[in-house]
Amino acid sequence: MDRFQDIVAALFEGFGVNLLLFAVTLIVAIPLGLIIALCTMSSFKPLKYIMKTFVWIIRGTPLMLQLFVVFYAPGLLWDMPMRDRLMAAFIAFSINYAAYFSEIYRGGIESIPKGQYEAGQVLAMSKTQVFFKVVLFQVIKRIVPPMGNEIITLVKDTALARVIGVVEILMFAERFSKQGLIWPLFSTALYFLVFNGALTLLLGYVEKKLNYYKG
Repeated sequence: MDRFQDIVAALFEGFGVNLLLFAVTLIVAIPLGLIIALCTMSSFKPLKYIMKTFVWIIRGTPLMLQLFVVFYAPGLLWDMPMRDRLMAAFIAFSINYAAYFSEIYRGGIESIPKGQYEAGQVLAMSKTQVFFKVVLFQVIKRIVPPMGNEIITLVKDTALARVIGVVEILMFAERFSKQGLIWPLFSTALYFLVFNGALTLLLGYVEKKLNYYKG
């Protein structure tokens, strides 16, 4: 019984790392994605094409490879090794998801009718005021479903952090499997299922609350 409790406690400890990575990634990637989206839509062409190329590279390469690059490249290229594995995971995940979120933001912004912008200008609002006071709230409502899909995917992707040695739930489970215990490895699915189930309910609630806007 004590052995079972120790294993469950270890898995909870590992899943805590997954949740920390999930939370930090969202906190950084959500605003960063908006900034990147605005840059890719900029009228300043050098900035626009640089950011579009950046998004293309990030979306076109595996997250696992990006983890390796962030963790190993500083040491190989500049003799400044990344010593904090979790920090490397924070950076790689935040950049990766910011690129995906930026495309969702861009799609949402471009889906807003031009009449919304014109209406704001008629009311003597600046472009910045129109965006943040009129357009952004409509964009948020439209992007909740696709953002929700990416957020749920992020929960599962946090398990990839183990490829650079971050001790998360699957790494704990793998250690137990090497001791001849297989059930901890399969039981990790319950942690992800329960958390994703709670997220699905939360996102569904948010989507319903935003249904006041039907445009």
